[in-house]
Amino acid sequence: MQKQIAEIINKAIKDKIFPGCVAGVIKNGQKKIFPFGRFAYDDSSSFVKEDTIYDVASVTKAIPASCLLLALVDRGKIKLGDCIADYLPEFNNYPGKDKVLVKHLLTYTVDLDIPPMSSLKNLSADEIIRIIIGAPLKFPAGEKFLYTNSTAMLIGLIIKKLTGKMVDVLAEEFFFKPLEMKKTTFHPLKIFKKEEIAPSEICDWRGRIIQGEVHDESTFVLQEKYFFGVAGLFSTAPDLLVFLEMLLNNGEKYGRRFFSKNILKQMHTNQLAEIGECTGLGWQLNQSLYMGRYSTANTCGKRGFTGPFVFWDVSKKAGMAMLANRTYPKRPVDNSAINEVRRALADVVLA
Repeated sequence: MQKQIAEIINKAIKDKIFPGCVAGVIKNGQKKIFPFGRFAYDDSSSFVKEDTIYDVASVTKAIPASCLLLALVDRGKIKLGDCIADYLPEFNNYPGKDKVLVKHLLTYTVDLDIPPMSSLKNLSADEIIRIIIGAPLKFPAGEKFLYTNSTAMLIGLIIKKLTGKMVDVLAEEFFFKPLEMKKTTFHPLKIFKKEEIAPSEICDWRGRIIQGEVHDESTFVLQEKYFFGVAGLFSTAPDLLVFLEMLLNNGEKYGRRFFSKNILKQMHTNQLAEIGECTGLGWQLNQSLYMGRYSTANTCGKRGFTGPFVFWDVSKKAGMAMLANRTYPKRPVDNSAINEVRRALADVVLA
């Protein structure tokens, strides 16, 4: 396995898909970490280490945001069938929005009539929230799968309403501290040296190298006041493997139960078969585009714009966390090259 992974990643570095990455694998209870390349393409750049910190981008939506909401469901703080307008009354401002349920958020079947959140980066945090909360529905909730930042932001808002805490604080309490994920945080520059963090991009909008601050522009704006879990988590492959290990071990780790077996099963059971999609609660399922040809109906995963992806499969007792900075020095025109690498790595792990 190590030789195959090395061949795939070294070729990707040679092809300049990313300057470096860390691949972590768990299979049948055994964990291995493989670092490759450098922080940048410059030969004087720092070498990647096993515990190099990366911006995990939209992996944040699953770890920790959706998992936090699922943990609150598990604890009876909210129900999957609850209307989100019961918790966010201001959301109920157009026909049909009173029918949007917690389950619709966790399956990304809410289609609001808003522009892409990336186009809102020149607004204030509160203006972005007002636009999303105030938008009408384009389709009735539950009828169409739509992967979008706005749904993730609503998950963060619900979490704050339920607990009085934002995602960054609650994730530390619920997951990062008890799982001993020591280099996982929404605030890397307050804890770690910049030299420990891989750069994400040379950003024209911010006029600097993005290293240790969230890459996603609208999340950068929101973080002036709010941490909703749309993006913004920084982590390492070893830390993420601990989280995946917990999921693969029936929701338990270090003698502590993090999820009930019922909630865990719903994470890796398709919730959208009736509309021809494949998604579990809080996770995408069986997406061959980036999970490869050996993914199964139980393969859960999430990928991020900066390059990372994670997946886990209870039926194969296997998972992977791959972190990379494919947006450095500049973001590519599309996702085809990084998805090819993801598929190849998944094929090695799941074969």
